[in-house]
Amino acid sequence: QVQLVESGGGLVQPGGSLRLSCAASGFDFSNYGMSWYRQSPGKERELVAEITRAGGTKVFLASVEGRFTVSRDNAMNTVYLQMNHLKPEDTAVYYCSAPRFGSWGQGTQVTVSS
Repeated sequence: QVQLVESGGGLVQPGGSLRLSCAASGFDFSNYGMSWYRQSPGKERELVAEITRAGGTKVFLASVEGRFTVSRDNAMNTVYLQMNHLKPEDTAVYYCSAPRFGSWGQGTQVTVSS
């Protein structure tokens, strides 16, 4: 059974940083790509970034390019989203996903506010 558990969200001031983690289990993590999504109130869920099984990365949102970085640690079965220079518009629930399995975590709330 695929399980994804996000952590690391919270309240941060504008300009601050957070690192989100997503611990995966129930599948051979090192052989699959992973994704991060986010959903702001009143908006559709949007794809933030992806990382391939080989570690190749792509950021899909122009608004976070250069500020967010996705990475993975296959030994820990964990994917990360490093978020720097956070802005109020980054406020959202952030989800990790294992696209191959159609699986989602429960999400972690990120609130950027002074």
